[in-house]
Amino acid sequence: MTSALFSPLQLRGLTLPNRIVVSPMCQYMSDDGSANDWHLVHYGQFALGAAGLVMTEMTDVNPEARITLKCAGLYTDAQETAAKRVVDFCKAFGVAKLGVQLAHAGRKASTGHPATGGKPLTAAEGGWKTLAPSALPYAPDWPLPEALDKAGMAKVKADFVAAVKRAERVGYDLIEFHGGHGYLIHQFLSPLSNQRTDEYGGSTENRIRFPLEIFAAMRDAWPADKPMGIRVSATDWVEGGWTPEETVLFAKELKKLGCDYVDVSSGGVDPRQQIPLAPGYNVQFAAKVKKETGVVTRTVGLIADAKLAEEIVASGRADLIAIGRGAMWDPRWAWHAAEELGVDAPYPVRATPCLPSLRPQIFTRRAAK
Repeated sequence: MTSALFSPLQLRGLTLPNRIVVSPMCQYMSDDGSANDWHLVHYGQFALGAAGLVMTEMTDVNPEARITLKCAGLYTDAQETAAKRVVDFCKAFGVAKLGVQLAHAGRKASTGHPATGGKPLTAAEGGWKTLAPSALPYAPDWPLPEALDKAGMAKVKADFVAAVKRAERVGYDLIEFHGGHGYLIHQFLSPLSNQRTDEYGGSTENRIRFPLEIFAAMRDAWPADKPMGIRVSATDWVEGGWTPEETVLFAKELKKLGCDYVDVSSGGVDPRQQIPLAPGYNVQFAAKVKKETGVVTRTVGLIADAKLAEEIVASGRADLIAIGRGAMWDPRWAWHAAEELGVDAPYPVRATPCLPSLRPQIFTRRAAK
């Protein structure tokens, strides 16, 4: 049997062994932005057999960019060294490629852990002044962010570029620019959060300008043979917000700048959103972007079933699928999906004793049930 899900994908000089990606998942476990033993175990388990590409969590480009005090960062030498320890381990013992998602939380920064409610931090709790395209709070009971001026925007762009250079030294195979989920870049894109009156606000062309400028600067700083993509929210799920049609326009401009893939998610910029949650609920948007731009797309959103993942890729609606909670539930997701679909998945050398072909009595009996 052949499988679209387990076919390789070439992105510049990087060959992914299959179309399965562990999605970036905030861990809120870093020590002053640095990875620790938690991350060694967390990413190490995924690198062994969860997917062909493992994305590390949303990694912030400066202290103001953090969601919480425990978020990952890539703006100090200590953070770079700690990240390299994890990446080196994953590459030494695993079979997956490694990517990093670089981000800035904007007006959604300076909050507590989501498990405790994710409310804005007070000054006494270590909170800080947040930044945004416009002085508009995320919600009525949230603090007013400071609108970025040109100097502030230049610093944000420089910080993204600096993080790209650190990512290269760490040894990541791929970089993802976070342009979704209501964080700073998405805040520039959406008319709900961007009400600027200069050349960076108003029309769609103006609202995509700053995100495109940052992406171009990042692409220039990243090796030409290594891929770079973006995560976007295709819709705000709020009337008057960012639309799938604007996402297509944005993707076309990104493609001109050398964007290798678009990871199509949705929502996050406005608490009034009404998201119709269901397995694969974002696939329609990935399919639209892929059909109308020709760019490689990844889809995410409650995809946990191997047959659904196979159908999405085989039908051409997306080139890659991303799993998050599914990978946490089953860190060997790709192994088990391959068994279900009747194909082979890569195993690290030290794990080959558990290959299904080496235990025919067990797997033949299972198939017969």
